[in-house]
Amino acid sequence: MTGVLGWWFAPSGSTVKEIRLPNCDDRVVVDGETLTVRREPILCLRGLHASEKALDAIRYARSSIVCRVEVSGKIELGYDKLCGTARKCLWRLDSDKILHEFACRCAEISLRIAGVTDERCWMAIEAKRQWVRGEITDKELAAARDEAWEAARDEARDAARDAAREAVWYAARDAAWAAARETARDAAWAAQNKQLESMILEAHQETAK
Repeated sequence: MTGVLGWWFAPSGSTVKEIRLPNCDDRVVVDGETLTVRREPILCLRGLHASEKALDAIRYARSSIVCRVEVSGKIELGYDKLCGTARKCLWRLDSDKILHEFACRCAEISLRIAGVTDERCWMAIEAKRQWVRGEITDKELAAARDEAWEAARDEARDAARDAAREAVWYAARDAAWAAARETARDAAWAAQNKQLESMILEAHQETAK
């Protein structure tokens, strides 16, 4: 089995300019070059990993640097990831702002489903967008988050409102990749994954111009 396209988030501390393999490997990831390992791939233990879907890849993200990769050689497939003896990085992108916006959109969907109308919840999401644009401070964002938490707690009378409360909380968090991961709901998973991948691909096309 060869040539499986996937998504891989670079290790913590990575930048768009420099990505090194984790787990004491330390080899530099270069776009267009294929890195290989000799030993039999075993999921979660050894091999060069990726996920076929971006939303799956977020579960394992330790940074916002996302790479479009091709995994080849000997491959082991898992439920939400795969690993192989060879992996080529096709291109990379700092998806930090994309993931923040994706988390906000997930939060909005959760609020609509739950029927939450308290403006404090909706204002927290807008505050996150303002924070991403540099229009408000960390302190102001935290204040908006606290207001939304209080409002959502007042409305949290059933499971749906609990989900909305979580969505607002995560939309105000600094770790955007964790926010995107946690606010994804199973019922809307496929649609959310499609939206996330479209947002990443669109941003890549813009940077490639």
